[in-house]
Amino acid sequence: MLSRIDLRGRTLGTAELRRTLPRGAADVDSVVETVRPVVEEIREHGVPAALDYSEKFDGVRPASVRVPADIIAEAGENLDPQIREALVEAIRRARIVHSAQRRADTVTEVASGGFVTEKWVPVERVGLYVPGGKAVYPSSVIMNVVPAQVAGVGSLVVASPPQADFGGWPHPTILGACSLLGVDEVWAVGGAQAVALLAHGGHDTDAGGGAGLEPVDMITGPGNVYVTAAKRLCRSVVGIDSEAGPTEIAVLADDSADPVHVAYDLISQAEHDPEAASVLVTDSEQFASAVDREIEARYEVTLNSERVRQALEGPQSGIILVDDIEAGLRVVDAYAAEHLEVQTRNSAAHAARVRNAGAIFVGAYSPVPLGDYAAGSNHVLPTSGTARHSSGLSVQTFLRGIHVVDYDQAALKQVASTVVALADAERLPAHGEAVRARFEDLTAGEGEQ
Repeated sequence: MLSRIDLRGRTLGTAELRRTLPRGAADVDSVVETVRPVVEEIREHGVPAALDYSEKFDGVRPASVRVPADIIAEAGENLDPQIREALVEAIRRARIVHSAQRRADTVTEVASGGFVTEKWVPVERVGLYVPGGKAVYPSSVIMNVVPAQVAGVGSLVVASPPQADFGGWPHPTILGACSLLGVDEVWAVGGAQAVALLAHGGHDTDAGGGAGLEPVDMITGPGNVYVTAAKRLCRSVVGIDSEAGPTEIAVLADDSADPVHVAYDLISQAEHDPEAASVLVTDSEQFASAVDREIEARYEVTLNSERVRQALEGPQSGIILVDDIEAGLRVVDAYAAEHLEVQTRNSAAHAARVRNAGAIFVGAYSPVPLGDYAAGSNHVLPTSGTARHSSGLSVQTFLRGIHVVDYDQAALKQVASTVVALADAERLPAHGEAVRARFEDLTAGEGEQ
């Protein structure tokens, strides 16, 4: 089922590896011009335009963009007890991990009387996008809301598509998760129109009381290629977390791994999207064949079998055969997967050597689905190889580091000659004069010409 790329006996540089390895990628450029009119119309006309697009794309026009408080509360009260228990536990674990990420302000005395403080200030208002197309993602509510709350964000709004089956409001499980987290502002709007409305704001319909929908300062959360294109178009107005592509998993395994485990892990990621990427890197041809057989035997019984088949047979998925695990480590670093599982005889030691991955899952009992829901880690992660330079969503995403410079007179005088010399070297003498003016009378002699 999975295509194979045989790298045994070949020594490829990083650039060659990146060209050779399978990769799923959203072609954002191809839809930017389709999305641009949506963004522009919502910037000009606000809520009425957003509701028009909801009616067109989601098949429903909610009575208001903002979900009434009683609808959110009702969704929380009506959660299935088992789902409620699972959400509560997932929230608890996420809070444990993310609470440990909060940075403390640091004060550094650079010289006697000269201090630089780095203080961490949360973004004032954020928009958290939660998809609602092929699946329902209450887990994404948790992954976005918890770090924002821990960071101390002043206000936040969750946006999720309206559902015709639920009166034009987002899915009740999404609303229930919001209720458990204490989120009281939810917008029933999805897709590119959600991103545009979050960025530009507007006034709600009469049914919503005509209240103002305040724009946000940052938008985070996963979405399809249209959501990503809208983020690109709005990123001069708001901050964004990333331009996320289709989800991906890579598994680095030797023949000590269980082929059934690996097969299920590859299938589990493939069920997200036909464009999802599932890649196995192994030094054992026999193990590769065993995994392929297990996939063939199991994928058709899954709920989303057709989606899985398309993803696994697509050019973005495959099996990479390497000479040994050492070579495999070079491959996975070049690939820089969103999710990387390491299942080898020395899983922990090999995982510790990986430099490029959104998240690393060590050994047979740390599968990616654990991270998707309840490990405590965040599942909003860099895709399309961007793990080479970017991190997943965290408390730091919602914090800004601000340097506060506090020098007294003596401290400035001590370093004044350094400032003047560098200003003169850059042919910006007024910079130096701004410092000299505090210690010398630069007006002396001005009238003696």
